[in-house]
Amino acid sequence: MNDLRDSNFIKANNARYGWHPMAHPGDMQANPPRIVTAAEGVEVIDIDGHRLLDAVGGLWNVSLGHSAPAVKQAMIDQIERLAFYNTFRGTTHDRVIELSVALREFFAPEGMERAFYTSGGSDSIDTALRLARQYQRIKGQPERTRFFSLKYGYHGTHFGGASINGSNKFRRQYEPMLPGCHHLPAPYPYRNEFGTDDPAAIAQGIAARFEADIAFYGADTIAAFVMEPVLGSGGVIVPHETLMPMMRDICTRNGILLIADEVICAFGRTGSESGSRLWGVQPDMMATAKALTNGFFPLGATLVNGTIAEAFETASGADGTISHGYTNSGHPVGAAAALVTLEEVQKQGVVANAKARGEQLLAALERLKEKHDIVGDVRGKGLMAALELVSDRAAKTPLGKGAVQAMFDAAYEDGVMLRTSGNNIIISPCLVIERADIDRLEAGLDTGLKAAANAA
Repeated sequence: MNDLRDSNFIKANNARYGWHPMAHPGDMQANPPRIVTAAEGVEVIDIDGHRLLDAVGGLWNVSLGHSAPAVKQAMIDQIERLAFYNTFRGTTHDRVIELSVALREFFAPEGMERAFYTSGGSDSIDTALRLARQYQRIKGQPERTRFFSLKYGYHGTHFGGASINGSNKFRRQYEPMLPGCHHLPAPYPYRNEFGTDDPAAIAQGIAARFEADIAFYGADTIAAFVMEPVLGSGGVIVPHETLMPMMRDICTRNGILLIADEVICAFGRTGSESGSRLWGVQPDMMATAKALTNGFFPLGATLVNGTIAEAFETASGADGTISHGYTNSGHPVGAAAALVTLEEVQKQGVVANAKARGEQLLAALERLKEKHDIVGDVRGKGLMAALELVSDRAAKTPLGKGAVQAMFDAAYEDGVMLRTSGNNIIISPCLVIERADIDRLEAGLDTGLKAAANAA
């Protein structure tokens, strides 16, 4: 039996027997991924002992850093006391009750009153879509089945979430998808169909398009509109501050639910407790996950407001029964991790730090844009940001895959772990990073951009 801790054994079997998400299996075998074996603070350590600043923050989710001793201890203590019990009808446990109260308090400004627990972000979105349709049925409007969302938006990989995703690469190989899903233009000043780079005008155009589509399809056929307050995986696209409030107003006037996909934005990522709070909006539902447990346990929650809660809780019989759930809904270890994570987010001033460091990060990215012609656009809010790389600024031609990979490799060797998505460099570090970490990140990006320009 091979020792699984032997680095040669690990390297020899890299990508041979396990498939990777969002990747071609053959490409992963031909170009094996980097192997991370340890982490500490805001750094990760690879199999060769190379320490890197984690500019990916795990995957948008490790907000308190990789150490987070209080969260780890809470998980250990919970495993010792109650490692698992289900929350299906008739049973529950103390930790999930405590967490439900804590989430209600944390999201009181958003008006959230109830939580339904999931195993992650894709689950939370699928749950929101199901509950939206069921709510409309409870209200006597069963024909309200359509969903609207934004192009470039990302809403997970389940069939429901993939159907409303704003990129066909998540749907094309699996079609036909869920019927009745419609996509509005993205609030993307750098690339859009409105012929302007004015974010406010683009927001107005999107709202007008939504109202026109409502008139065409009929408001009484639409269940919900879904949006990320800041579009994350689609390229960190920051809408104008008027967009989400306008969409809230349109939804309210037409009896359409507004579902905020807060899987990335919630718990401080944008420099606010949620993306909805950032824009001053109270959604009808919020889908959360990722940083809810600091990434230490796969747990999510779909949150609903008082209007939806009352409709379900007063509906008769099967109408209000939630015939949906996951084995790990409200898992006690995940709930224990989430409770302490929420406490630490507030205790450590994570939200304020994300806002301050985010301003510093955007200033650094603007300096890099001035220095490197291959940087076409800089975008961000709080500690979610992106560099969009181009081979020709005037034509906005996306930089080629080889040059983007050269940037990743050079930055890695310089001690910075990046994430690439097409011709975008997505930046989402831990929310507890310090000023010196931003300087280190800027230096690593600078090294990477020089390598990308040489490879272009």
